[in-house]
Amino acid sequence: MHAYNRLPSSGHTTPSPPASPLRSPRYRHGRSKGGRFTPVGPPGRGNLPHRLAWLLLSVLLRRQGIFLFAPLIYISGMLLYMGTVSFDVVPVIKHRPAPGSLYRSPQLYAKLKAEMDADNSSADAISTIWKTSHKGGDWKPCIKKSSEGLPESNGYICVEANGGLNQQRISICNAVAVAGYLNATLVIPSFHYHSIWRDPSKFRDIYDEEYFVSTLQNDVRVVNKIPEYIMERFGHNMSNVYNFRIKAWSPIQYYKDEVLPKLLEEKVIRISPFANRLSFDAPPAVQRLRCLANYEALRFSSPISNLGDILVARMKERSVKHGGKYISVHLRFEEDMVAFSCCVFDGGEKEKEDMKEARERGWKGKFTRPGRVIRPGAIRINGKCPLTPLELLMLSSLAVTAIDDMPEVLFWKLGQLIILLCISTVNSPVSLIVFSVEFIVYFTFFLSHQVGLMLRGMGFDKNTHIYLASGKIYNAERTMAPLLEMFPNLLTKEMLASDEELAPFKNYSSRMAAIDYTVCLHSEVFVTTQGGNFPHFLMGHRRFLFGGHSKTIRPDKRKLAILFDNPNIGWKSFKRQMLSMRSHSDSKGYELKRPNDSTYTFPCPDCMCRTNKSDDSKS
Repeated sequence: MHAYNRLPSSGHTTPSPPASPLRSPRYRHGRSKGGRFTPVGPPGRGNLPHRLAWLLLSVLLRRQGIFLFAPLIYISGMLLYMGTVSFDVVPVIKHRPAPGSLYRSPQLYAKLKAEMDADNSSADAISTIWKTSHKGGDWKPCIKKSSEGLPESNGYICVEANGGLNQQRISICNAVAVAGYLNATLVIPSFHYHSIWRDPSKFRDIYDEEYFVSTLQNDVRVVNKIPEYIMERFGHNMSNVYNFRIKAWSPIQYYKDEVLPKLLEEKVIRISPFANRLSFDAPPAVQRLRCLANYEALRFSSPISNLGDILVARMKERSVKHGGKYISVHLRFEEDMVAFSCCVFDGGEKEKEDMKEARERGWKGKFTRPGRVIRPGAIRINGKCPLTPLELLMLSSLAVTAIDDMPEVLFWKLGQLIILLCISTVNSPVSLIVFSVEFIVYFTFFLSHQVGLMLRGMGFDKNTHIYLASGKIYNAERTMAPLLEMFPNLLTKEMLASDEELAPFKNYSSRMAAIDYTVCLHSEVFVTTQGGNFPHFLMGHRRFLFGGHSKTIRPDKRKLAILFDNPNIGWKSFKRQMLSMRSHSDSKGYELKRPNDSTYTFPCPDCMCRTNKSDDSKS
């Protein structure tokens, strides 16, 4: 073996070192002689686009600073492109109203009327409508009254009740509760005159004042005026008496902490306005006084109660074929309600102008202040629009159908469940569970109602007697015509009573509302078409009278808005939806008060007790 010598020798050569092994092509570095990086070029036989692309990429990689100019190049290109487009032509975008945002009830009624008239699957619905029983048994009134005397009063409380009949009723009952809790003497509430109701009636014009005082005598002192020796301190002027401005829904503790010290100091205070100034979440002592005031102490004055009883008797006489049972409907389609709702119906420009004037007359500036945006479509979708007489007709004219129509829905649901079982995988168990629960609910519904519940519907046949509680209907000649055609036994207080009987009440909206309240209270079925204090008080009062069940149909107006706006719906599908809605109202007849619910709508359990606490269901 010879050592390798880098120095040449004289005439002699040394053996060359062995050649290095060939390296894999993937490890070859494409380096130039100068040591700079050069990208591997394209194949020699590449087409022209490929060669140009490689050339551009090579230039970019060699001159990387060019990327700094990329945003500038992009912006320039966009400006050049926009300069070639004419903005005189605006693309037309077709706007489709959201489902339920338009009033299309007349078109739907015209479509369904023939099938509606041909549907003969009717029965005596009014005698079989209410079948739900409470599992714990029925309820009975159980308001405890005090039998002991009252301690010395801490002072006098004066309140001003504002609003309509039932908003004033809230103020009265809450005033009784506050006065009793503070051991104060309540002065008979005064009623605030409002430009909408335009009723100057006093307390004694609407309620039996003597009965009110005597019923509360062991629980709350009630007087009709403040003693003279106290008013002398204020110059016999009520405006000089300290007035509390209390926030809405204030807790009873606020009255104890803030109002009572001032009452003890001044011996007389005012609270104005007083509507909704006491929280519904209150201790049992406060709720008991509310119950006592609303359900026992407040009784309509003799003129109102006498005429109301006469009209109830006349309704029962006319509906003798149905066992003296009739339906009452609270329809809120007066001009002020239509205007306040800001909904759009089918009255065109005249309706638009009428509503604009009514809003300005009743609520000056409220709907025209800067920034106020009114969206009639959104209002309708949210179920805030009052039902028209035509929509009420479509609800009421739904023939009471037999249970034979219901298995169609059940089989449809069963088919869906089978399909879902076939296509479900382990990755989608949630949807399968949810749909299975839905099917079980449907199945339970049908089984539990087949025996004894043959009738399901949202209304009744032409022979049913209906009492319509309402003020002056807006555009009544046009809007009421279909309703009267389909229900010839539809009656109002103006139809039942003579002009002489109604004369003392005609110019007093609260007194007229009290008459409607009395007739609705004693009906077999009460249908509410709009929220408000009138139906809420009636539902609670009916629960108090009918063992805890409100016997009230409350349609889902959000769902109705979509149904009435669907031109493709058929009679059977529409009727099926109404069946479900009425069944829901029946099942919701018994409801217990939750913490923030109104005692005047949900008297159980604050004002009522169970008659039977067994767990056996009566249904």
